[in-house]
Order: sequence, then structure tokens, then C-alpha cells
Amino acid sequence: MSTIHVRGAAAPANSESDSQSSSSGDAEETWDDWVSESGSTPCKSLFDDQVFPSAEAALQNDRSKHDFDLDATCSKLGLDFHGRVRLINYIRRQKPSAELISSFTGSEAFFSDDGYLQPAIPDDPLLQLTSDDWSDSEDEDAAVVQPMSVSEPKKALQRIRRLEEKLAAARQELIDYRKIVEGRFDLNRLAKDISSDPNSEEPKVAPRDDDSHYFRSYAENDIHAVMIQDAVRTSSYASFILSNPALFRGATVLDVGCGTGILSLFAAQAGAKRVFAVDASDIAEKAESIARANNMENVITVIRGKIEDIALPDGVTQVDVIISEWMGYALLYESMLDSVLVARDRFLKPGGVMVPSQCKMMFGLSDAKEIFKERIGFWSDVYGFDLSAMAADIYDDSIVDIVGEDTLVTNTVPVKLQSLNFTSSFKLTATKRALKAHAFILYFDTFFTPTGASVPEDATVNLVKKDEPSLAEVWQVPGKVKRKDSAGSKGKEVSFSTGPLSVPTHWKHTLFLLKEPIKVEEGSTILGTFHCRKSEDNSRELDVEIHYSVLDEGQAVAQDTIIQMYHVR
Repeated sequence: MSTIHVRGAAAPANSESDSQSSSSGDAEETWDDWVSESGSTPCKSLFDDQVFPSAEAALQNDRSKHDFDLDATCSKLGLDFHGRVRLINYIRRQKPSAELISSFTGSEAFFSDDGYLQPAIPDDPLLQLTSDDWSDSEDEDAAVVQPMSVSEPKKALQRIRRLEEKLAAARQELIDYRKIVEGRFDLNRLAKDISSDPNSEEPKVAPRDDDSHYFRSYAENDIHAVMIQDAVRTSSYASFILSNPALFRGATVLDVGCGTGILSLFAAQAGAKRVFAVDASDIAEKAESIARANNMENVITVIRGKIEDIALPDGVTQVDVIISEWMGYALLYESMLDSVLVARDRFLKPGGVMVPSQCKMMFGLSDAKEIFKERIGFWSDVYGFDLSAMAADIYDDSIVDIVGEDTLVTNTVPVKLQSLNFTSSFKLTATKRALKAHAFILYFDTFFTPTGASVPEDATVNLVKKDEPSLAEVWQVPGKVKRKDSAGSKGKEVSFSTGPLSVPTHWKHTLFLLKEPIKVEEGSTILGTFHCRKSEDNSRELDVEIHYSVLDEGQAVAQDTIIQMYHVR
């Protein structure tokens, strides 16, 4: 995907598709069928969740309630039938505001992206409803609406014939569009077409599986070594669990995605009565062996399976505490939070505690100059050759890497998550003089509270500096783990940051490289919105869209809004 200028970009050439004659199957469905079907089928608004009895009613709602006229917009942008389809599907998927759409020029990248020919809603009536603008700027066509003299039968017949031709052309466009969608996106048909045996049965397409590779990846040793050796991560959990005996002593604990079981071991050491360690990957077998090796098999019960499917043994239906290290790159990558929320809703008793209790996604701007040199600039001169074409796709994906504290060029602000698919506005202020910023940066802060309550908005996170002693007041001695019990009766709160102001963690930082670097002066303001949703291709991956504009100090009006889209995978 590419950077999109909302204003001021040149329009691309119109998309074209080969026109094909309709098949016998297509002939069975007449134009009257299309019109009747689109006119009477319930239709959802483009901008809210209301459903109307017809496509016309839905469009009328969008005109009156959202000040958006689909036909007028298509006419203004000079869209052909396929452009109109792409616009409808883009609005349904990306949910832009009517105000943003009004600034489109027709040159936006999605107008040439055939992915937007695939209906966002199956059998969307709006895709079957053609524009009311039938004119082709010919005066005699416009005159059809005027009363005709009986002395002009020949001209009348000519006009009727032209309208019939346009009607047939519109019907053919709909038929062609249906063929495009079926040909490009119907996997069953594709599997049948490529079959080497024409007499064989049509192969069945297996349902999409986003989980198998994910769980297999956690069966390997390396990934667990990386996580456990992350001192900030592991010692923060240890510090909280072992410094809050009042929370864990005698408690029933559920460890979601237990991995090696390290958090279960800490919970058992802190005095938990029962610990249920759940994991769907093969690592569960090693976790069971680890519990036995540490003489904790009477406390820790390992359960192999998905938290969505398992039942707790011995009639246990509720737990006092849920612990989990669910955070991924950019906080939400891998979508493990979904499973933790399922665990909470299924098993946590009223008043129970989630560990950790809160995570804050933080957003800012970085010069990222070293990352730019390594990933982009490198290709411009390789042994005297220009290989910059190799860098063209790098902007489409986020980059997980580490940048230093000195690369931050603005303050950082929290991204507010109202749901797992969300949009959050941001306002950043440049803190350094005249420089070029190559990337937005995303990281997260994590908080643990003994009551499970959220921390105040102005709460500060614990930052660990290089060569500082370990976060946790925990150390290993032969045969057991000791702790300093200094938390007091109220318990101890713990926090850590994955941002550039603290020592790096295995999560690193998530960077969104800018195709057009932002030139900022001290005091410049960067305004925008951050859009995040699960990828339609893989529910454990993310699609991110960042809209931003720059307002230099002293300016009354911000520069053009720029939109850039990314995959987090």
C-alpha cells in the first residue's frame, strides 16, 4: 500500500477490465432481477450501523444524516463503474469520515487496488445500484426529459435507442463486475479451474487457520529463551507476584498461555493453592515436566488446549487471579488479548484480579535516521548501482527494531483503545529544532496493581536505565527462590516500559516509516488519527492506517493531510 495525499495529487489512469459476453447462466438473471433485487433488499448505511429497507433509503440517510451524496461524489471524481465499486468497498472497510471523503481527488491508491473490487458486505445492494447520472453531456440526451412534439418521432426513437444502449451497458458492467469478483476471489472456483483432472470432484477449500502456525512457533525453545532472558519483562512479573503475598497466598490462579510455566512457578512460590497453567502449543508438555522437576506438580496443573475450549478440572469454575504475558509487538500483534478476555469472562470471579492490570499504548515521532539508512538508503548505492527498487515495499510494513532515546523528536501520547478495532486521535509537539523525522514510533507501558484497578492517567511508569540493578527484588539461590517481603499490607505496584526511555526489551519498538519524512521545527504540531484493526487476511496480524498533517508554529492552517497504511505482521 502507498502513501495517500488527500489533496493535491495527480489522478491515475482509469482501471480497465476486459469486457466479456455473459454466459448462459448470467442470461438467466435479467436486468429487472438486478433492479428489483437491489431496490428491495435491506441495505446498511455507509457510515453507521443502521439498516434500511432499500439501497435508495440507505443513500437518502447518508445524504441527510452524514451530508454525503454517493452519486454526486462519483460524478465529482469522474468515477467509472469499477471506481464506484472500489469507493463503496473502501468506505465499508476503512470507515473514513464523510469529511475526509470530500477531500478525495480520485488519485488515491485504493482506486487502482483490485482488492477493493471484492465486496466488503456479501450481496451489497449498493454495488447493484447504478448512478442516477445517465447523461453523457449530449444535448439531445438531456432533452429527453422535455416534452416531445409528435412531429419528432424519428428523434424520439433515436433517443430511446440510446437510452436502451446505456441500460444494456450498465447491466453488462454489473455482469462483468460479478465475473471479476467470482474469478478473482472465489477460491472454490479457482481450485476447480486448476485441477488437472477434469473428472475429479471439486476440491474442498479448508477453512482458514490463523492459529496452527502461531501455536507451533511457541513450541520451540528459542522464543522462550528470548522472553525469559528479557530481564525487564520477567523480573517485573516476578517482583509483582512475589511482593504481593496477600494476593496470591491460598489463591486459585489461572496462567493463560503459560509457555514454560515460569509465571506459574512464581505464583506457586508466592503461596497459591492451585495454579492452572494453560497452553495450546507443544510447550505444555515441557511445562508439565518443569513443574515436576521443581516439586510443584501438586500445585500446578498443566492443561493442553485453547482457553476458549478447555474446562478447569475438579469442578473448579472460577479463579481469584489470572496471570498472562499476552502482549505482542505494537501491544496487540498476535491477538492473544482476545484469549485473555475470554479467560476473564469465563473464569475470573467477581472482584478477581488481572495481572497485569493495564497496558498503555504510546505513540510519538522519531527521526529513525539509522533505521532509514539501513532499510531504505542502503539500496540507493550498492557497489555503484541503484537498487532502490528493493526498498519500494518496505514502507508497507511496520518495522520492529530499537531506536535510542535521542531519536525522539516529539512528546509521546497515549493511544486510546475503545475496542480491539479502534481509531484514536493524536497531537504531537516537536521538541527539537529543524530536523527530519522518518518514522512514527509505537510502544507500550505495563502496570501491575494488587487490586487490579487502573492507574491514574498521569501515573508515571518505571524506567530502567542501562546497568541498573534488576527490577525485581528476587535472586536465585540453590534449590529455591527468595524474595524481600517489603510490599506492606497494601501490596506493591509494579510497572515497566518498552519505550526508548527505558532499556530495550524483546518487544523492541514498532516503527512506521514515512514515505515523505516530516520536516519539523521546535514547536511544530503533528495532528492526526491512528486507525488499527485486525487484518482480514490473518486475524493475528494488524492493519494500521495513520492520517496526519503538520502545523508549523505560527501557522493558522495545517498542511495537507497524508494517509499511509501498514501491515503489522
